[in-house]
Amino acid sequence: MKNIFALVCIALLFGCKSTIKKDSETLQITSNQLKEIVSYLASDELQGRLAGSVGIDKAATYIENQFKSYGVNPYFDSYRDNFKIQDSINAFNVVGYIEGSDSKLKEEVIIIGAHYDHIGFGQNIKKYGGRLVKKDSISNGANDNATGVSAVLTLANYFATKKSNKRSIIFALFSAEEWGLFGSKHLSEKLKAKQVNLYTMVNFEMIGVPLKGRDYLAFVSGYDLSNMASKLNEYNGSKFIGFSEVSKKYNLFKQSDNYPFYEQFKTPCQTISSCDLSNYDYYHHVDDETELMDYEFMANLMNNTSLAIEKMTNTPTREIVMKPNKNHE
Repeated sequence: MKNIFALVCIALLFGCKSTIKKDSETLQITSNQLKEIVSYLASDELQGRLAGSVGIDKAATYIENQFKSYGVNPYFDSYRDNFKIQDSINAFNVVGYIEGSDSKLKEEVIIIGAHYDHIGFGQNIKKYGGRLVKKDSISNGANDNATGVSAVLTLANYFATKKSNKRSIIFALFSAEEWGLFGSKHLSEKLKAKQVNLYTMVNFEMIGVPLKGRDYLAFVSGYDLSNMASKLNEYNGSKFIGFSEVSKKYNLFKQSDNYPFYEQFKTPCQTISSCDLSNYDYYHHVDDETELMDYEFMANLMNNTSLAIEKMTNTPTREIVMKPNKNHE
């Protein structure tokens, strides 16, 4: 996440209790699937996935290969959506696509996204406000945001397998979020120029550790700005998305890759997160490691989420809307 998270996530004091919503016809996302993805992306081989690095190129190739194995097509001519950082550094989002099955609803698009970059290794960590410790110089970024990538990839596999979506879905993995949301700004502007008919955008950020003491699994940023949270809960048949006072206080709605899409399209574009640094002290820290993630919790969250998003893709009308007379700044 951008550095504002370092100031505010420590104050997050909310948690979760829920169970997987099971359906006999539902494809289950497993903890092993999620762990496999996080383990590779947060491995030392990728050296912290800094935008413009060899490590992030390896991460992008891995994501491309996952899309290919699922049968998810590239949205553009290739999976890579190229752009420049500071006019000199080559960067690329990775963008897949599953067309909707309904002749009319397929013209409406849902974006499911997460950033796949992190803050690298060595002195780059200090540049982004991170902490170095003895004997470790790689900020692997397991929670931030290999976990978010695992959410997007398992949902891509889910929909590619079920072929149940009437609306079309773009699966977008963003680079250079840590530099200031550069990748999502680039893609949102590009899709706006193409006059894409965007229904909504669901972003995933730091979902690797459970919250405590609450009756929901995760919060959605900008909770009061739309009815997304209530609709996700309705579609799922349980309260798995809740409200965060801290998110509202510090306007985390603007701090992740959902925000550029809101700026361009003025539709509900929000982030799902379970960040609570009161029980996870390793934001932008070299100890943000694979083994600290709770993969059973993640599977619980993603199985609840997959059911809700599936229903989102199939409603006859656009049920998720911005609330009137709200300040969306």
